[in-house]
Amino acid sequence: SEDLGVSRTPIREALTILELEGFVRAVPRRGIFVIRKSKAEIIEMITAWAALESMAARLITTTARKKDISALRNFFKDFSKDRLPQDHIEEYSCANIAFHQALLSLSESPVLAHMTNDILLHVRGYRQLTIGRQERIAVSLPEHLAIIEALEERDTELAEKRARDHTLGLAADVEAHGQEVFS
Repeated sequence: SEDLGVSRTPIREALTILELEGFVRAVPRRGIFVIRKSKAEIIEMITAWAALESMAARLITTTARKKDISALRNFFKDFSKDRLPQDHIEEYSCANIAFHQALLSLSESPVLAHMTNDILLHVRGYRQLTIGRQERIAVSLPEHLAIIEALEERDTELAEKRARDHTLGLAADVEAHGQEVFS
């Protein structure tokens, strides 16, 4: 509280919220400890995220306006065969996050958005680590464009499947290469 120039009360309140969210654990007379997620927990969260985002894709095909769906392509307009995502990882990572947030927004389901945001708070760091892996980033852009194509065609089943499979690809990547992250 001294470093931040605030009283202890807001610090305690913030730590209580972080504990409720599962980021820290208070141990009486010992202190506050950051909770480290296991590989299995991260994979489970990503799997739940895949289910939620695939439902968002399903909803988009039935409710979103054509121009809003087409606008999803703008997130990736700066990337091509001449300007590969793997050569601009930070920029692509930002576009990737914005794309997934836009999917949730287009679903017009505040519940889906809220639930997914809660999960993403926990897996954001792991997403950042995996997006730089050559195998993952090489398939990411084509998968995003395939999701958009299915949404534009209003192919509900295909859009749902592509959105789910895309996110489950992250789970598979964490499963296969997670030791590098979790050790």
